[in-house]
Parts: sequence; structure tokens; C-alpha cells
Amino acid sequence: MSISRAIAEQMERSSWIRRMFEIGIQLRQERGAENVFDFTLGNPEVEPPASVMEALRRVVAENRPHSHGYMPNAGYPEVRAVLAGGLAARTGVPFRAQDLILTNGAAGAINTVLKSILDPGDEVVLLNPYFPEYRFYVENHGGRVVLVETDARFQPDVERIARAITPRTKALILNSPNNPTGAVYSAATLRALNGVVREPMMVIGDEPYRPLTYDGVTPPELPALVERSVVAWSWSKAMAIAGERIGYLAISPRLAEAAALRNACTFANRILGYINAPAIWQWVVGQVPDATVDVGPYQEKRDLLCDALTRMGYDAPRPQGSFYVFPRTPIPDDVAFIGALQREGILAVPGTGFGRSGYMRLSLTIPKREIERSLAGFARAMQAVCVGAR
Repeated sequence: MSISRAIAEQMERSSWIRRMFEIGIQLRQERGAENVFDFTLGNPEVEPPASVMEALRRVVAENRPHSHGYMPNAGYPEVRAVLAGGLAARTGVPFRAQDLILTNGAAGAINTVLKSILDPGDEVVLLNPYFPEYRFYVENHGGRVVLVETDARFQPDVERIARAITPRTKALILNSPNNPTGAVYSAATLRALNGVVREPMMVIGDEPYRPLTYDGVTPPELPALVERSVVAWSWSKAMAIAGERIGYLAISPRLAEAAALRNACTFANRILGYINAPAIWQWVVGQVPDATVDVGPYQEKRDLLCDALTRMGYDAPRPQGSFYVFPRTPIPDDVAFIGALQREGILAVPGTGFGRSGYMRLSLTIPKREIERSLAGFARAMQAVCVGAR
């Protein structure tokens, strides 16, 4: 038996995040888990808020009839109505229950909409650096990735985006707060984007980190500022329930083709094999849709890590959101520097894995005490490469 050429090629280009995870297993076996500091995976360290667990217990105890059976492929209408009401109040856009499709997380939402809009050879714009799974999502559905560089602050360059748009462009994936950079895109940028996005193109807002922002930053509302937009949302990060795979796709009623797109996405959600979002978790998020983990500990760890790295001589600006830091590596070869960190027992993801060499991504999901213990290793790695460069 042979696997497909497409999958073989994708596996060859597979995520650096997963590679570093595998290296971490090896290092733990060699050195002991207490001597390895893993900054690679965005797996929430914290537990879900108490209100989420209380809602889960209520839903399970209630055991309403047919709790575990099929429902409409778009999800329970009552839950969608609650979520649409909250989204409408927040954005000022008149979302209704029919505009939301409950999905297997934001990844399920993105794949559902890409399946619905892409014909072979259609183009999807990604902003560099980008979450590497996006490329596979696009290629899974016959699309072609078009990369557009962001500016020095990792903000979208609307003029560059406009130049990249062709008659085959179907979508731009916008991830704010951003993975890997932590950048939050401004309202002015979104308004400018609205001026260049024209049918059949749309903006897909990937927003699982929306509640995880720092220093009082509030991300602007994409549906309010970009007429041709849809939102892929997940509770994975907001509620620290990444393994439960629950989210939604919100299709803006401002889209001229909203009705046709709703029907297509509901159908795609089924034929992609998702069938429907997990039934129990639909009821849970319907009861506590706005429950969010405390971002205070993440901000404390952000400040600790960025301040310490900056004192050592790293260029490590503080991210506005998400739970990632994206500093420059002291040498242009980020993969080589990641190797220097590994010798200190530190696991990080090279920026090359996100399309931007010369950087590295560090996840703030690591416990604070481990960040503190890792700092000496960061300093030694910096010294080692600087001495070697002389």
C-alpha cells in the first residue's frame, strides 16, 4: 500500500511544532523531564473556569432526552440563537441563529468554509508569518497559497495585499490576536482592508485568541469593519478546553451570498466527516458562552520572559495578545539557534516553521517556575552563539 503523493509531500513539510514535540520526548528520556523546558506547544496549562465545569455537570446531570443523538448539522438551534444574540450585541451586526454553524473548533470552521468556496487553483492569501496548518487546510481543498509579508510590527500591509489579489483570489485568512506573533490588528487596518476586498473574495477571521489580550487591548470586531467576512471561533483557548473541539463559524449577514454560503457550509460540515459539533459541549457553551480563563497569569509570564530576554540582549517585544512571544534569534539562522537552545534543554519553535526566519516562537503555557529556571539557559545560548560568531 502507498500513501498519496500529496500527503507524503505535506508530511515532509509538516509542522515544526510537532517535530519539536518529538525532540522533547527524546530529551526528557535522556535528561529527565525536570531538565527540559518546553516552550513549543500552545496547550493551555490552566484548567477551565469553574463556571464551565459547573455547566458541564448541569448538562450531564440533566440528561435531557436524546442528549447524545443527531441534531441539525449546523447545531442545536437554541444554542445558536444564544450565541448569535451575543455576537450581534458585541459587533452591531444583526447575526441570527441561522448565521452560525457550530463546528469542531476553529479548525473545523476554517476547513468547512474553504471546502465551500474553493475550486481547484483558487487562491487564499496568508499573512507571513502564519500558522503553518493554514497551508495544509488550503491545499486540502485544492487551493493555492499566496503569501503576503506583514510590516515590521507584524501588521497587515494593505497595499501589498491589494497587489496580491487576482481574479482567482477567494479568501484572506486573518488571525488576530496572532499566532505566532501576538500582534492584534488595528481597526484602521481592517477598515482599509474593507476597501480592497471585493466579491468573490472574503476575509476569514480566525479568532481563538480574541479574549487573551494584555494591557487593556481590545481587538476590533471584524464583522463590523469588513463587510465580506466570516468568523471562525473556538473556545479551546478561551476556556482551556482544546481537547473538546467546540467552536463556530459565523457568516456575516452583510454578505450578499450569505444564504447560499450558509447552506454550502452546513453541507460541507457534514461531508467532511465532522457531522456536527459535540452535542454535550454545544449545551455547555450555550450556558456560559463568555466564560474565559484569567489572562493575568499569562500576562505575568509574558512580562517575566520578555523583560528577562531583553536584559540579555534579545529583541523580544511584548505581544498584545495570544499566549506566544516571537523574539528575534541572536543570529539569522534561527534553526541553528534552536539547536543551541536544545543543548540547554530549551525547546522552542524556529520562525522558519511559520514562514519568517530569524525568529522563534515561545509559548507562555509553560509554568512560571519553569520559565524562571530556563532563563540561565537562554543567557548561555546567547553567549555561545555570539562567541561563535566572532
